[in-house]
Amino acid sequence: MAGTSRKDGLAGSHPDAEFSPEEIEAARVAFARPVNFLLGVASLDGLPDMSLPEVAFAGRSNVGKSSLINALTSQRQLARASTEPGRTREVNMFLLDGRLRLVDLPGYGFAKASKGTVRRFQDLGRAYLRGRPNLKRVYLLIDSRHGLKSEDDAALAALDLAAVSYQVVLTKADKLKPAEQTAVVAATLKALSRRPAAFPRITLTSAETGAGMADLRAEVLRAGFA
Repeated sequence: MAGTSRKDGLAGSHPDAEFSPEEIEAARVAFARPVNFLLGVASLDGLPDMSLPEVAFAGRSNVGKSSLINALTSQRQLARASTEPGRTREVNMFLLDGRLRLVDLPGYGFAKASKGTVRRFQDLGRAYLRGRPNLKRVYLLIDSRHGLKSEDDAALAALDLAAVSYQVVLTKADKLKPAEQTAVVAATLKALSRRPAAFPRITLTSAETGAGMADLRAEVLRAGFA
């Protein structure tokens, strides 16, 4: 819980974030099953049918999205991490155990590309949000060292407009002290309190140490098959 110490080194998240041991184990087993790159698409016409549930990951270009997906699935090379922010310019899909699609959306914010190119791949992400009724939840990744910034406002507005359930995941939490973790969780929850589509729970994670991944796997499994 927020404000309490935990063995994984995180101060905790919203009190409702706790899962039963059975849920944690079920999520561990699920994410230990095969997960493979399915496809990357540059237009909505290339998306697969909507017969399977999907959960998507979004965030600023330098938030560590690829690293988080790799840590979540315990595969180092599944999502291609780059030293150059903004390289994800397609909607990339991964298939977990043949029954759940994990979707990596183009990042927003800094990217080494022309304004027209940046607008095209960010518009692709927005179009995906509006056109997938099988999308169960979007996980919006925020760097815990900085919290929500003005650059995140457009992403929050797009998610609210699409009326898609979304949940904030704070990354790089190992860089903060427990008191700082607690503070950023509280500040983030307060900032989201008036957002109609925001799920009222925050997950603190570290791709570097693996902290928070068990809870996030349980979140994804619960949301994907709710």
